[in-house]
Amino acid sequence: MENPIDTPELLSAGPLLRLLHLCSPALPIGMFAYSQGLEPATSAGWVHDEESARDWIVSLLGSQLATLDLAVLARLWEAWGDDESAAPARVETWSAFLLASRPSAELQQEERHLGGALARVLSGLGLPEASAWIVRSDVTYGTMFALAARRWSVPFAAAAQGFAFAWAEAQVSAAVRLVPLGQSAGQRILAAAAAAIPAAVARALTLPADEIGASSPRLAVASAWHETQYSRLFRS
Repeated sequence: MENPIDTPELLSAGPLLRLLHLCSPALPIGMFAYSQGLEPATSAGWVHDEESARDWIVSLLGSQLATLDLAVLARLWEAWGDDESAAPARVETWSAFLLASRPSAELQQEERHLGGALARVLSGLGLPEASAWIVRSDVTYGTMFALAARRWSVPFAAAAQGFAFAWAEAQVSAAVRLVPLGQSAGQRILAAAAAAIPAAVARALTLPADEIGASSPRLAVASAWHETQYSRLFRS
């Protein structure tokens, strides 16, 4: 069978525009407020120029995103398509797994905040299933993203690439402000991340359930440091 990432996939105008909407940095969920450990990484000198920023972002894309976020997103996308009796249990299981996989209090808080904010947006856009998740403690951004993609008829491969690009764009935006970097350097980093996205999605699609997870010690340490960092621009 052909790899769906290597097979051209044409989206009709409706799903394509919905996906662009879902991935837009203008979506009012507050993603701009989080650096996901990048701020303490710059304070520690781990990320200090264009090359180190590119390496940090692309490395996490190929590990953390591919083996955890995107792999769980695939299960959530499938779960939202189950019959009504099976869907809630599978969705709740994978949402809880994703939340428990965040290695620090700040990253868990970020997951809940983005998930709850996206649930409110989706509820207002006519997805009533999102309403029940607004106040749930196990809500995650991935769960709500998968719900929107499924209900808006966005195929998983396209949804996953959009999800990964939105993450990379947010990380590059944070790096431009933190290192700091020029806009041209930021665009070169984003281009490098975009080039790595198809492989990350392909890996996520083939990962067995018992291999889902991520071990990123520097991300975990940086995130823990951020909880007590004196001067901060970001919430994580």
